[in-house]
Amino acid sequence: MDPLTSAYARCRELHRAHGRTYYLATKLLPAWKRPHVHALYGFTRYADDIVDTGADLTPAERAARLDAWSAQFLAGLGGASIDDPLLPAVLDTVRKFDIDLADFDAFLRSMSMDLTVTRYRTYDDLLSYMEGSAAVIGTMMLPILGSADPAAAREPARELGLAFQLTNFIRDVGEDLDRGRIYLPLADLERFGLTPADLEAAAASGRATPSIKELVAFEVQRARLHYAAAAPGITMLERSSQSCIRAAYCVYGAILTEIEQQDYDVFTRRAVVPKRKRLLTAARCFATRSGRPVSVPGRPADPGRTPIAAALAALL
Repeated sequence: MDPLTSAYARCRELHRAHGRTYYLATKLLPAWKRPHVHALYGFTRYADDIVDTGADLTPAERAARLDAWSAQFLAGLGGASIDDPLLPAVLDTVRKFDIDLADFDAFLRSMSMDLTVTRYRTYDDLLSYMEGSAAVIGTMMLPILGSADPAAAREPARELGLAFQLTNFIRDVGEDLDRGRIYLPLADLERFGLTPADLEAAAASGRATPSIKELVAFEVQRARLHYAAAAPGITMLERSSQSCIRAAYCVYGAILTEIEQQDYDVFTRRAVVPKRKRLLTAARCFATRSGRPVSVPGRPADPGRTPIAAALAALL
């Protein structure tokens, strides 16, 4: 197998192993688009693994590994021959679709932040991180997915990246605590009378307190605002890409519904959309005609009805 084919295969395996929801949705894309989506996923996943694995390495040593890998990527963009298991596929994809290199710079900056920043004071602070770790993933994908109006589709693509990542942050509070990180803004914790120690105690007991459930419900509603902002972008995509992103949108959004159904307790168990439901959703999205508007998962709370929604509205 030649290096380029091998690199695409490696990216596909990373995607299949770690991106269960999005990998399933990618099967709805035309076959020629899938390897390029796998390549971008492989790039982001491998960088994330450098940051999050290697518990025996210091942050400085992981930073050195990330810098060295980033330097290889940049050298490859300059035409240098590189020896790496997946970068040839990424470089090939970047060149074929003329993907904005500023998005890669922003992504790598956010990965570097994960080595030193473990908490975020405000949601604006968190958004600064998420711009590189999530929003640019949406804009990287846009040239592959295709759109008749890329300029108009860019902002919804950013919002979709933010929606997906905030969903992960809400679901994975306990796992992030194990890594020494808190991605829910400290100002939000304070709004509900909480401290990081309260989250750690809940993780240790395997049960959320009423105040933590209110915090999680608040963040779920915030995530739905991002889904609502992303929804119009799906029908801006090429017809052949709409079912894929519609499926990813619906299945990821269903994670929020699973969290609601377990009474916002993200410590009792990890919220997972059952496999049968994921498959049925993908099939339904495949059968949906292109151009049909997508429904926002769940329903954003009415600010006049609940204290949580009113608190969220006060921040907007």
